[in-house]
Amino acid sequence: MRNDRRKAAALGIALGLALTVAGTAAAADGTLEKVKKAGVLVIGYRETARPFSFKDEQGQPVGYSVDLCRHIAAGVQKSLGLAKLDLRFVPVTAANRVESVAKGTVDIECGSTTMSLSRQEQVDFTSMTFVDGGSLLVVDGLGIRAVPDLKGKRVAVIPGTTTAPALEGVLQRAQVRTTIVPVKTHEEGLTALEKGNADAYASDRTILIGIGRRAAKPERYALADEIFSYEPHGFMVRRNDSAFRLVANRALAALYRSGDVIEIYRKWFGDMGAPGTALRAMYLLNGLPE
Repeated sequence: MRNDRRKAAALGIALGLALTVAGTAAAADGTLEKVKKAGVLVIGYRETARPFSFKDEQGQPVGYSVDLCRHIAAGVQKSLGLAKLDLRFVPVTAANRVESVAKGTVDIECGSTTMSLSRQEQVDFTSMTFVDGGSLLVVDGLGIRAVPDLKGKRVAVIPGTTTAPALEGVLQRAQVRTTIVPVKTHEEGLTALEKGNADAYASDRTILIGIGRRAAKPERYALADEIFSYEPHGFMVRRNDSAFRLVANRALAALYRSGDVIEIYRKWFGDMGAPGTALRAMYLLNGLPE
């Protein structure tokens, strides 16, 4: 009887290991197999993360990240040998973007998502796509140029973003007390400033530039001098999906090596000047050789 139980236990362990290995292998090839069968790549994108990802006047998804994802899609089509590959764009929000990738609602998320270790518990990331930092869009005339100037002020921020805990941490270190105003989108952050419900809005600096420029009265707002966090961007993909991630990284590396990514940058960030030293270094370091 004891030997039978031991044999059963051993069989159960062996079966469990086999299923784990099979599951891992299936996950590794999951997205490419799915795309090959359906002939469709599903791309999640942010509708208001200008200039990375947003809707244009015709309601079409456009932006720096969207252009990079179109290059990735071309790489997927070539890798699979497909005569045609349809792209389906699905809007995602700051609140549901990670879940949308983890559950397979979208195959890749192309927005302005920061690569963080905590997010990698649920999803994987491609190579870096941008380098940014957290800052503040402020109502001009209030004297807010850095975090210490926020004492007694109201700051809008989107919960669940990497900006939120970074802001909380820098406020604690500076021993500054302020009122946090939670908002759901960048548009709500701008509205909070316009309606006088907040004195500052915290987000990635590049996004804040885009928000300020499209305000009804841009002259009312200013960008704080301080950058209080490091925000390396990447595109989210499902975990254990190494085959698909490799195709995506190969497409990005080719863009970086060739220098063609600079034209995409100029298309969406041209009025902000040339890429900074950190971004140029990122392109160089991620332009991996074949």
